[in-house]
Amino acid sequence: MRAPIYDMDAAMAIRGAGLRVTGSRTAVFDALREHPHASAEDVYGAVAPQLAHPSLQSVYNALGDFAGAGLVRRIEPAGHPQLFELRVGDNHHHLVCTDCGAVADVNCVVGEAPCLAPGDDHGFIVREAEVTFWGSCAACAALPAAPGNAREH
Repeated sequence: MRAPIYDMDAAMAIRGAGLRVTGSRTAVFDALREHPHASAEDVYGAVAPQLAHPSLQSVYNALGDFAGAGLVRRIEPAGHPQLFELRVGDNHHHLVCTDCGAVADVNCVVGEAPCLAPGDDHGFIVREAEVTFWGSCAACAALPAAPGNAREH
């Protein structure tokens, strides 16, 4: 069985996806390993101190190349920036905190893709179901709510 992408050496994973290995791509890959569910801006903040000439555009380019090659999964929780993660090729979903925006992975309870089937597929061949669970994370749920304000921690 092949090791998950996030457990691989960055250069090996990038090269294995058919992409050229560069310092910028390696830094972006390593940042995603350290910061799962990161936005492009979060990744840029992590890699900028490591690169001689960092640019937000090079981070977007790397993330786009990675998504196209299947190295990263792009998730788009409603009302939140696009997020990226290295956990690909499995059937998992996400929990999103409506208070602080924290994101956590949750395995599908059925296990096989897709774990949900539409009542009427309209002739589509369904390969994947994307589910987002919304609620309060444990840290936010433990905080007293201020009237009219979102909880912060």
